[in-house]
Amino acid sequence: MKLCERLLVEAAGTAWLVFVGCASTALNAGALEQGWNVFEMAAAFGLAQAVAAYACGRTSSAHFNPAVTIGYVIAGRFRTRDVAPYIVAQNVGALVGAALLAAVASGRSGFAFAISDFGSNGYGGHSPCEFAPAAVFAVELMMTFAFALLHLVMSASPQRRGAAPAALGACLAAAYLVAIPVSNGGMNPARSTGPALFVGDWALDQLWLFWAAPMLGGIAAGFFLRIVPRCRG
Repeated sequence: MKLCERLLVEAAGTAWLVFVGCASTALNAGALEQGWNVFEMAAAFGLAQAVAAYACGRTSSAHFNPAVTIGYVIAGRFRTRDVAPYIVAQNVGALVGAALLAAVASGRSGFAFAISDFGSNGYGGHSPCEFAPAAVFAVELMMTFAFALLHLVMSASPQRRGAAPAALGACLAAAYLVAIPVSNGGMNPARSTGPALFVGDWALDQLWLFWAAPMLGGIAAGFFLRIVPRCRG
């Protein structure tokens, strides 16, 4: 498959993931519940991941996440020259998904980015339960490590690849159940960047953590796969 086709698929899949996942909080009309419905948001991201992986897995390996892409590189399963294009495509897709969501959300009376968190990730006063930056960093790193490692393990053989979309969707939903109260569920730098660009202000100020922690988690997953041969399939 040509690189341009794979990049288009990565962008489309990431756009879908951001739109569906963040819509579960941004489109919630109940002001008291907005951004706090853990199960709804976790299920939305998990189902979106599973659907996108089923649809796109054979074309682009269905990364949809810069941390996953970097994990594949560290594990020796992805060409280094394709890393930058993939990450750019993922971020463009996230921006498109967030833009589509903004267009829909803006149609609701009283909607304002200053009031809605729009699915953005944060720490301290912008964490759903006001977790400190160190705690948010730890959760983001650990949950991304688990997801990226499963991604690598499930792509190691044809037998595993058939079950990968369901497994990845379930893993992402489970990870979000843990991460949403802490950080509003990031674990994907592109997913964090899209909404943050629309919220601006504090969301952009805190975005560094939601790049640093997930990318370290992805790197750790890649190294782990090299150290533990049995995970390679």
